[in-house]
Amino acid sequence: MSRARATAAFLAAVALLLAGCAQSVDPIERLGRKAADGVRPHGPAGEQAYRHWGLSAPLPAAPRPPSHPLSFRSALPPVVDHIPTADRVVFLTYDDGAEKDPRFVDMVRELRLPVTMFLTDSVVGPGYGHFARLQAVGASVQNHTLDHPAMPGLPYAGQRAEICGQQEKLKSRFGIRPYLFRPPYGTYDTTTLRAAADCGVTAVVLWRAAMTADTLAFRNGEKQLRPGDIVLVGPDEAMGPALRERTARLLRRVQAGGLTVGRLEDYL
Repeated sequence: MSRARATAAFLAAVALLLAGCAQSVDPIERLGRKAADGVRPHGPAGEQAYRHWGLSAPLPAAPRPPSHPLSFRSALPPVVDHIPTADRVVFLTYDDGAEKDPRFVDMVRELRLPVTMFLTDSVVGPGYGHFARLQAVGASVQNHTLDHPAMPGLPYAGQRAEICGQQEKLKSRFGIRPYLFRPPYGTYDTTTLRAAADCGVTAVVLWRAAMTADTLAFRNGEKQLRPGDIVLVGPDEAMGPALRERTARLLRRVQAGGLTVGRLEDYL
């Protein structure tokens, strides 16, 4: 065989080999190529995240935060359960730290939920890593005491130890010193406010509405969500819906009222 014919035969064999390889590309590799070419794979990313979490529409973007958060001219930190604002936002807060569902971290990340976690050291226990992951996807971490006692009637030293002790724990765990405090059970006295002020707290945060296992309960005022409401998503339900499901139920109520979720720390 001449050299020219041998070269032609070799090139033809290479062409056939390459064609066969192209036809036998692994399906997963092919899917990756489509994604690289701008075809989005199925999944909870992007604009489809809201459906993944049981919502019928995306959450509207929150308004731009106020340039001057609320300021209070008092020696003691104010107690708030509602933020006076015309912005159509409510604020989602979570207490204690008993529930550590990793899928809730996914929910916060995918929906970009600006949530606030009030943590109790004795409840969180060895689970601080879970809340570090929540903080990494945008959650805020604030103070809910070391051991979750009812504060009214405790001496100043005891209340101060509960609040300041948790300030130090959270500072060492997360690198930031909280400035919001929620007293256990939502109860406090003047001594609580004095101790909180001495620990660097600038506001004591309660709630006007609470999302329980199956309903939204209101502590005062009209029985519907209003702009500026602070909402507690809880209490922990050992046998009830998971935290992510209670949150989804609340978000559907928020959307039905023409509201969205704002970041509490932008307003206080």
